[in-house]
Amino acid sequence: MRSQKSSMAFEQLGLDWNGQGLMAGVDEAGRGPLAGPVVAAAVMLNDAEPVLGLADSKVLTEKRRERLFDEIRAKALCFCIAEASVEEIDRLNILQATMLAMRRAVEGLRLKPSMVLVDGNRLPILKIAAEAIVKGDAKVPAISAASILAKVTRDRQCLQMAEAYPDYGFAKHKGYPTAEHLAALQAHGVTPWHRRSFGPVRSVLEAK
Repeated sequence: MRSQKSSMAFEQLGLDWNGQGLMAGVDEAGRGPLAGPVVAAAVMLNDAEPVLGLADSKVLTEKRRERLFDEIRAKALCFCIAEASVEEIDRLNILQATMLAMRRAVEGLRLKPSMVLVDGNRLPILKIAAEAIVKGDAKVPAISAASILAKVTRDRQCLQMAEAYPDYGFAKHKGYPTAEHLAALQAHGVTPWHRRSFGPVRSVLEAK
């Protein structure tokens, strides 16, 4: 029995990820805005079909992000874009809703990665080995790709919000608490897209 236990322990150590196997990068978009879901993406890049010009989505122009969005989707081994709704954000809080969206993105991948690298300093609960990397969207190509997918997806959702509620300027500020957005909240009230647990939104509701 002792020899069998030793053998099992050795085999488990051999499963540790040391750069071998499939790796997924994960990032999110939309933690700070006052409205809309938080979006997460998980991406497994294909070394045989590299995507050039990957970077943190925030430093890329909108036009460049849109081009890379299509290229990533075409060349990646697999990807998944997921979200947590406004209702889930209000019920769980934004941090836990972000972790939920990330977990959904990883679990939605067609292929199972050996390792997950997540932008930031917190990890969602996963059944796969994972590591949090601060500023990973500027360091790890797969995380950069995930940041682009998440950012473009959420920006497109904001355009839909702008069409439904043209008085709020969603196409411009993307839901962030700009002076224009706060003024629109005061003038026109809270929409179904707004996160009621966020201070500026809650203040408008309480005032009315």
